[in-house]
Amino acid sequence: MLLPTLVTCLAGCAFLLSPVSEGCGPGRGFGKRRSPRKLAPLAYKQFSPNVAEKTLGASGRYEGKITRNSERFKELTPNYNPDIIFKDEENTGADRMMTQRCKDKLNSLAISVMNLWPGVRLRVTEGWDEDGHHSEESLHYEGRAVDITTSDRDRNKYAMLARLAVEAGFDWVYYESKAHIHCSVKSDHSVAAKSGGCFPGEALVTLASGAQKSIIDLRPGERVLASAGSDGSGELLYSKVLVFLDRAPATWTLFYTLHTEAGARLSLTAAHLIFVSQGNCSEGALPARGALRTAYASGARLGQCVLVSQGEAGQGRLSRITRISTRASRGAFAPLTQQGTLVVDGVVASCYAVVDQHALAHWAFSPLRLIHSWTGSTGSHGDGIHWYSQLLHWLGRVLLDSGRLHPLGVAQDDRPKPVEPYRTTMDHLPRRETFVFLLRHDGSSLGGTKREGGAVN
Repeated sequence: MLLPTLVTCLAGCAFLLSPVSEGCGPGRGFGKRRSPRKLAPLAYKQFSPNVAEKTLGASGRYEGKITRNSERFKELTPNYNPDIIFKDEENTGADRMMTQRCKDKLNSLAISVMNLWPGVRLRVTEGWDEDGHHSEESLHYEGRAVDITTSDRDRNKYAMLARLAVEAGFDWVYYESKAHIHCSVKSDHSVAAKSGGCFPGEALVTLASGAQKSIIDLRPGERVLASAGSDGSGELLYSKVLVFLDRAPATWTLFYTLHTEAGARLSLTAAHLIFVSQGNCSEGALPARGALRTAYASGARLGQCVLVSQGEAGQGRLSRITRISTRASRGAFAPLTQQGTLVVDGVVASCYAVVDQHALAHWAFSPLRLIHSWTGSTGSHGDGIHWYSQLLHWLGRVLLDSGRLHPLGVAQDDRPKPVEPYRTTMDHLPRRETFVFLLRHDGSSLGGTKREGGAVN
């Protein structure tokens, strides 16, 4: 009884507080000014977070060397930021090549450096290594690591430079040498995988009119084909879309694609729930009572059956999984229906992710459905993860055994770190604007934006 009581109480608090804070005035903290936080320099040989570089809590595992002739070379992008000096000893431009995530963090750091030390720029001494000068399985070989200094080469600044790198969002920072700071990031693939549960934007749902519509164009209030059963085996009906639990049109995401014998193909993220048969199944048959269970997309196996539909009323039919593939695609969307299920690309799927049971997730979202029935709204929400999903994710981590949660169904920034930094990103701001830290000379920080060619606001 403890879990239901806590969920109900906290969900009630969220109901009372969240719509008010999002819908009225300037939001949380109105009338209060956040005091600047003192930035602590890293000590020599200190690394942040305090785990090994190639662990899940930091930059993750090595995925293989990238060469100019390899297929993965297209994963690297050149960085021509004029606010960064590239040493480029090889005179090949290799130091400018890096993954998009590394580039984003480096550009954010460059702005922080200029704000803290006027007239000083960020300097990269080592970037992507194509010549084999680093240790085996170095992330330099993948364009995921850089060694940095300041342009004036003042070693007294390097301890604070390391702290700025942590603040800029690098996944692992190491005050490795008196001569430089080493920084690295997660691979773009692993970052894409950590996205909760979503479908790609081009996935199709069936409207009550019988027409099909891409999920990226779907809007709350529309009715889509879904299943009435808690295990996906119930009658197919049209269910109202209440809200998007996650909406990330610009984010690169890794999807698992399940190919079925009936020709249907469903793409969804690793932590998303899908209804599969527990034992042997017959192609085209109706599912027997109790024959279906929920599984993560990453846990689906060849030979299992999923439920497929051609868009007509009735029940979904079993179809065997014949192939499983993965692909990266831009955009990720997670609509929530009244029933908690929906038919996507002809396959019956759950609306939920991360937790291992559809029924538990559907029960946990009951307060959100109740809020919608009372108010016709679930609180203002644009792109990003819905506030209620964030609340439940926090509750799940506090109250549930870790084995009940998918390891990739965590937020990208849920990694151990000694000091919680203000995050920086350039993905969700208008073009020609970048979020920066206004770093005072006493080491305190305050967020702001810098327009290209303009002053910091």
